[in-house]
Amino acid sequence: MSSKKHLTRNSLSERNIMNMWRYAIAFGFDGTAYHGWQIQPNGMSVQQKLQEALGLVLRKDILVVGAGRTDAGVHARKMTAHFDLDEEIACEQLAYRLNRVLPKDIAVYDVKRVSEDFHARFSAVKRTYHYYIHLRKDPFRRHYSYELHACPDFKLMNTAAAYLLETRDFAAFCKSKSDAKTTICRVMAARWIQETEHCWYFEIAADRFLRNMVRAVVGTLLDVGRHRITLEEFRKIVASGSRSAAGESVPGNALFLEDVEY
Repeated sequence: MSSKKHLTRNSLSERNIMNMWRYAIAFGFDGTAYHGWQIQPNGMSVQQKLQEALGLVLRKDILVVGAGRTDAGVHARKMTAHFDLDEEIACEQLAYRLNRVLPKDIAVYDVKRVSEDFHARFSAVKRTYHYYIHLRKDPFRRHYSYELHACPDFKLMNTAAAYLLETRDFAAFCKSKSDAKTTICRVMAARWIQETEHCWYFEIAADRFLRNMVRAVVGTLLDVGRHRITLEEFRKIVASGSRSAAGESVPGNALFLEDVEY
């Protein structure tokens, strides 16, 4: 299948019609080599690779719908996508065959039949991300964690992060010129967790996320932890709804989509 062939919603089986079966795929990927999840006109994406693999195995064009976008370089330990097919298939065999043809940085964990009203994106009730940092040079973490040269104030950052649980509008952390129809999100968890003496990660869970939201939140929390802004200034930034008022986005290579719950 040509990598330049982009499948459209109208041309494929996103439609619920008679004699169609819906399947969900649970998979993970190392996002280093990809321009995010969603198909791009001038860059390789995870969605494109998955669709090409399905097309090769099933010998027909397949449109997969993912649980959400991930930015370029961002990873997923557990991602979900669904697709429709006009025939019944053996799910275990499909998972095995997909793993045979997919690149080594994408792995299918499970394929299963789901109800026709299941939607990988809209049926999800909770998504969890982790952002990893390390506080000393480590050659084995450099590709998947953000190195800081000074230890930030994690206690202060956790105080600031707790404020996100009371927040509803996250426009201040949304990428400018985003196509999001709303910037309202319900954050269910936001905290810094210590793994080892030199390694921490930020955990955030919500019903939905905006483009670039997690990386912008982490960057702004680090400004708090470095005492560049106060807790009161952090609250004002959140309330302002202005992306330019918030901190810089941290690099995408340390961000992982950890789980999607339905």
